[in-house]
Amino acid sequence: MYQNCESVWNNCLRLIRESIGDQSYNTWFAPIVPQSLENNVLTIQVPSQFFYEWLEENYVHLLKQAIDTELGPLGKLQYSVIVDKGNEEFKPKTISLPTGKQPKRNFQNHQQNNGNYRPNGGGVTDVQELDYRSPFARRSLGGEEQTSHLNPHYSFETFIEGDCNRLARSAGLAVAERPGATSFNPLMVYGGVGLGKTHLVQAIGNDIKLNRNDKFVLYVTSENFTNQFIEALKANNVQSFSNFYLQVDVLIIDDVQFLSGKEKTQEIFFHIFNHLHQSGKQIIMTSDCPPRELKGLQERLLSRFKWGLTADLQQPDLETRMAIIARKMENDGVYMPTEVVEYLANSVDTNMRELEGVLISLLAHASLNRKDIDLELAKSTLKNIVQDIETEVNIDYIQKAVAAYFNITQDMMRSKSRKRELVVARQVAMYFSKEYTNHSLKSIGQHFGGRDHSTVIHAVQAVNDMLETDSKFKNSVHELSRKIKRRAVNA
Repeated sequence: MYQNCESVWNNCLRLIRESIGDQSYNTWFAPIVPQSLENNVLTIQVPSQFFYEWLEENYVHLLKQAIDTELGPLGKLQYSVIVDKGNEEFKPKTISLPTGKQPKRNFQNHQQNNGNYRPNGGGVTDVQELDYRSPFARRSLGGEEQTSHLNPHYSFETFIEGDCNRLARSAGLAVAERPGATSFNPLMVYGGVGLGKTHLVQAIGNDIKLNRNDKFVLYVTSENFTNQFIEALKANNVQSFSNFYLQVDVLIIDDVQFLSGKEKTQEIFFHIFNHLHQSGKQIIMTSDCPPRELKGLQERLLSRFKWGLTADLQQPDLETRMAIIARKMENDGVYMPTEVVEYLANSVDTNMRELEGVLISLLAHASLNRKDIDLELAKSTLKNIVQDIETEVNIDYIQKAVAAYFNITQDMMRSKSRKRELVVARQVAMYFSKEYTNHSLKSIGQHFGGRDHSTVIHAVQAVNDMLETDSKFKNSVHELSRKIKRRAVNA
């Protein structure tokens, strides 16, 4: 009898294998053991409750077809589920379950809602009655087809490369070429507001979808992920929530810092993360800070965030800002003189989102006034915007304030002179520039006579050392700090 059941099951496996990939077959069908064949009821043993639920949720349609082909219209299928693996002295404990008529169920639901359920093997369901939709459709939590939620306008072509983002962009290209197969898994991209995190990670997803259409790519914000999980909890449907995310090949989750303090959401994300990572699926995340600075997240999650590559996006330098403006205008079919491009790039050095707002305002004024874009129009129509920007604390203001305090000029501060009074003033100004602006170290160095980032690091450390050892110097720095803070408050 066992030989007959083994033969029937092997024939079923041949039919199933023709319809699914090798990885899915090896994961979900190779571990199954045929147990018996009695009265046209084939019993197969599966290693766990989760295994049983996954087959019911995703592959019952294939099983139905295979049983129909091998046993005819009267064929039936039953699962023997291992609930205790046992040991050398005691055999494994199992319970028998029929195929279900509802794709989403667990043992408790069987016991409470299915009057035909009997744990000793009764209640076998006729597979002819099952009417499931294709298990290969991408299902959402609400039963509708799920899309990737990617913005098609985000691509590597529209993501301008510069020193501020070269590492992150290069890593993104490598991940797009071989998702899940590089050491950049997970890939964590972090940086401030408006620096292109969402653009970059969605560019990765769009590239994968374009060149590897067999991959299921999903972009989701941490807020949407949390809301979906809450809805699943309310509907007692957490298993379906998990099953949906476990079928993703490339998961892109934006702003993971907003998972802070959400313990249950972190718990489910931890298990999804583990399963996807162990299955060779790609995980991409964004954050406003590196993993070591994330607060309110479980330590085991943070440790996994560090498994792959963490790459930062910094404030773009002047040349990169100019390239971004030129590219945006080119894409919109608008000619903008180089002097206007440079003027805008110098006026807005905070983030790209603010720069986009300035460009929209300029284009609107040019269109309404029926004028060509030139430097005069840019200055006059953007006067209020530029004034607002210039009242903020920026490196130029810091240099002016520090130079006035030390009774030197800004040119002297930016010079190559190594006179002690100039060196101290320069170091203090660099210290405040790092403290009160979002400029990268390289960008700060460029504002001080083209110095490199290591000079800025040394300056900040030197100021910190003097603050600890020189009380007079400490009072001077605190006085300057209060002045700069007042400017920040009034801006």
